[in-house]
Amino acid sequence: MPSQSGSVYGLTLLCPILDDDRAVPSHDLQIRYYLSNLPLGSDSPFAVAPGTHLARLAVLDDVIYVGMPACEEHLKSKYLVFECNCDGNFDSYLTGLAQHIPNELDAIWSHCTGYPGSSNLQAFLGYMKKCQIETTFFFAPVNDKSRTQTLTALQTQRAVAAFIATHQGCSDADLQQDFKVFMDRLQKAPSPLPAAHCFRRAIKTGGRNE
Repeated sequence: MPSQSGSVYGLTLLCPILDDDRAVPSHDLQIRYYLSNLPLGSDSPFAVAPGTHLARLAVLDDVIYVGMPACEEHLKSKYLVFECNCDGNFDSYLTGLAQHIPNELDAIWSHCTGYPGSSNLQAFLGYMKKCQIETTFFFAPVNDKSRTQTLTALQTQRAVAAFIATHQGCSDADLQQDFKVFMDRLQKAPSPLPAAHCFRRAIKTGGRNE
């Protein structure tokens, strides 16, 4: 199915940016400035919003002429490009964005032609649907697990690797005892935060430092 790989949805939006000579700075520059100042990591609004595996925003000024045999073409406006892999589907994911980060959405998309705002959910979804580019050849590196499941698996993988690295040459008795402690901590560990770079240290390796 286009735009879908297992339980992961691939969303691509191409939204025309307002062209207003009275705007100082121009709307595309205002988008660029806002995006450059968005927090990163677990504080990113797209990490706070539910279901985002990855997201990217960019301003597209024009298409590049690559020479013959291609034809030289140009865009009629600049575009805001939004790409993401997410849990769920078009409606559920964008509804989650509108509910969790409405201010950030409006600060970005208010510079796009015809954007109705996020407060009117149906108008918001309708606008985004008009801007959607169908992803006809989409695949995800993990296509049957949610964001939380994927992050938990990565946390487990890193913790197990650290346990192995710190227990080289241990006696069988020490290894068995430490492994029981390690598994208990692993099972009780909270789910890692999206986009957090420090979650690998959330689990100790059973009686030894990582």
